[in-house]
Order: sequence, then structure tokens, then C-alpha cells
Amino acid sequence: QNPKPFFLTMYLPRHILIRTFLHRRPFSHSAAAILHPPEPDLEPLTYLEGFPKPDPKYDETILAIPRRDSGKNISAKERKVGRVPSIVFEQEDGQHGGNKRLISVRSDQIRKLINHLGRSFFLSRLFHLHVLHQFDSDSNPNDDNVIENVRVLPRSIHLKAGTDAPLNVTFIRAPSDALLKVDIPIVFIGDDISPGLKKGASLNTIKRTVKYLCPADIIPPYIEVDLSELDVGQKVLMGDLNIHPALKLLHSKDEAVCKIMGQRVSEQQPKKSK
Repeated sequence: QNPKPFFLTMYLPRHILIRTFLHRRPFSHSAAAILHPPEPDLEPLTYLEGFPKPDPKYDETILAIPRRDSGKNISAKERKVGRVPSIVFEQEDGQHGGNKRLISVRSDQIRKLINHLGRSFFLSRLFHLHVLHQFDSDSNPNDDNVIENVRVLPRSIHLKAGTDAPLNVTFIRAPSDALLKVDIPIVFIGDDISPGLKKGASLNTIKRTVKYLCPADIIPPYIEVDLSELDVGQKVLMGDLNIHPALKLLHSKDEAVCKIMGQRVSEQQPKKSK
């Protein structure tokens, strides 16, 4: 699960980053357009060299059809014919949204994406969503069959216990001016040369994801945590994580992500033979 590039890489001057944030508010797309008209002179935010980027190998357009009604019976019927009842929102506060559209997506496509990416990586990845009048055999539908073509971020997914079959999915629209709250997965590296782990200590994983407020164009697929220099008793704090400067941490910087835990004294002493 090592995800991803599709934007050109560039470093942004500090004044551009600051100016961009002044005009990027977590309102709805329509409200933001009224309150803060777009400024064409602003440079778009992009992935920077040295930070994880989405792997184009997993680029996929999710196909959907509209759904008129909701409810338990409707959802059960959709699942019975191989579809997952879903909703698309327009972001308003970065996490919850309005402008709701009821849709259904294909169960086999969602299951495949989750199996390939993993649940937490699926929920931190942008996809293009094609809402069609009807499903057809053409994987590249013509314009006449497309109701809406939008970039989205999966907000949540519920899986059936035991089988991991997708029960429902919620998506949120992700235009370039959106600021979205995203739980970014943690990937640990350097464990093979960590001084503490080589001494027989263990890694205590406290957080597996970390929540950030992310500009939609640069949502990282994961964040690397380097264990290569950690000794027994040392830890990595959220404020230590190496991230794109445009991301805003939504936790305390002093919260621990992981710690190298040594063995207890009682565990270190050899047991006496009776």
C-alpha cells in the first residue's frame, strides 16, 4: 500500500501558502464562491518532493447510478442486486456536508478497491465519480449517459462483520478549493534498523491514523514514521511528523503516535527452575 503521483511537483513560497489559506475556507463550494471569489493569480497547491504521493496504479473512476429513495428495505434490495447504497455530499465544514445526492455504486468495485488499498487508505484517497443514468457494459461511458462527473473523497464506509462486504459508503465532493478533514494512515519504516527494536524491545502503536485539515489537491495517501533512530523508551509525537506545510494537524502536537517499549524487569530475569 504505497500510494501515488499525478500533480507536478513544486515548492511554494511562504507568502503564497499563507495567501491561499486566507481564501480557502471550509464552507460549501457555492458559499465559498460567493464570499471568496476565485483569484486566478494564486498558484495551485501541489505535492512536494519527498512526501508520499497517490500511486496512479490505483487511479480508478467509481461508477454510480442515482437512487430516488432511502430506507432499510430499499438498501436491502440494492445489496441483493450487487449494489451499495451511497450518498454524495458537498463539503461545508470539512467533514459534514449538504447538497445531498442519493446514489448506488457497484459492490464488486468497492470491494476490490478496499481489498487492494486497505480500508484506511481507501478513506484517504481521491476518486473520480461518474453518476450515470444507468450502468452499462462500457467502462468509459459516453457523455449522454453521465449525470455528474465529480472528484470525491470517501468519508466513511460500513462493512459487514465476518465477510467485509460493503454495506454503505458516504462520499464528499472534493473541488480544489475544499478543505477536508481526513484521517491519514500511518506507515512505519526503519523498524529493521531501530536500535530499540534490535535490543528486543517492542513497538507500541498508539495511533494508526492522524487527522489533518487538508487542501483537497494535496491529501497525502499516508504519512511515514521513521523508527530507524529510536531507542528503548523513545517515542514519536504528532508534532514530529514530517508533512506538507499546508496541512493543519487537528490533534495536540504532544500526543504520541508510537513508543519503543522495553521489556519489564520481571520479563528480563530468567525463570528459576523448580
